[in-house]
Amino acid sequence: MSVDTEETHQRLKAAVHYTVGRLCQKIGEDHRRPFSRQAIAAIAETTFRQCDIFAKDLEAFARHAKRSTVSVDDVKLVARRSTALSIHIQNKSDELTQEHMSLKKKTTAKRKNTETEEESRE
Repeated sequence: MSVDTEETHQRLKAAVHYTVGRLCQKIGEDHRRPFSRQAIAAIAETTFRQCDIFAKDLEAFARHAKRSTVSVDDVKLVARRSTALSIHIQNKSDELTQEHMSLKKKTTAKRKNTETEEESRE
């Protein structure tokens, strides 16, 4: 690895460790069960490795489909190994699709209203 790549790798790892630590702290407070530093480090390392695996899989899926962009379908494929994660991602995908459709309808309705107003002025 180059120096820049290694530095980026270490910064990402530190960010994951920090975020995992904050999440563990919050969950620990909510359930009155503190996490040890070793447990947090183990969770952070596992999370980082799993994210790395996901990223490589996502790239491979997009490349296989001859795309340069990762799609929602690629994410669903990655999540298929975990039923709970797969369900969560499917629900989020449906939610985002609904929001997109709702926004699209509002934009179309707004455009039609503007066109109608312009026609009535003429």
